[in-house]
Parts: sequence; C-alpha cells; structure tokens
Amino acid sequence: MFVLGNLVKAVAVILNLALNIYMWIVLARAVLSWVNPDPYNPIVRFIHNATEPVLSLIRERLPRIEGIDISPIVVFLLIIFLQTFVVESLYSLAHYLM
Repeated sequence: MFVLGNLVKAVAVILNLALNIYMWIVLARAVLSWVNPDPYNPIVRFIHNATEPVLSLIRERLPRIEGIDISPIVVFLLIIFLQTFVVESLYSLAHYLM
C-alpha cells in the first residue's frame, strides 16, 4: 500500500510545482501588461499564449471595471485555493496510505 501512497504524494508534489510555475507565469504577464513589450519576442508570446486562455475565461465572467484587469488576482486566488485544498488533500491521502 505504501507504493500507492508514494504515487499520490508524487502527484501532489508535481501538481504543487506546476501551480507555482503557472503563478509565476501569470505574475510575469501582469508585469508585462504595464510595459509595451515586443509582441514578436518568443518569451512574450509564450507567456501570452500560456495565460490568455485562463485569463480570458475569467474576464468573460467578471463584471467590467474601468481600466483595471483583476483577472490575474482571481487566478492567484484560484491557485492558492487549489494548493490549499487539492494538494494538501493529496498529501493527507498519501500520508494515510503510507
């Protein structure tokens, strides 16, 4: 049974790492929105392509606030919720299975 516990723990670690990386990418997108970056830069394009599907989905569901985009803040809150609820639940399940 400890093998299953280790598998669940590995999934929790990878999910937590992926959520942390995505949070940094969203933060980079927010910082890039303050400046006028070169849209043909591969790094800028990657950041835009990685975050736009999630941010646009949230923007569609939020009420419009004049000149302020709060969708990155909502993404941060969702990531924190997922890290607190899902990842910690997986850690607890892994501990129980070990």
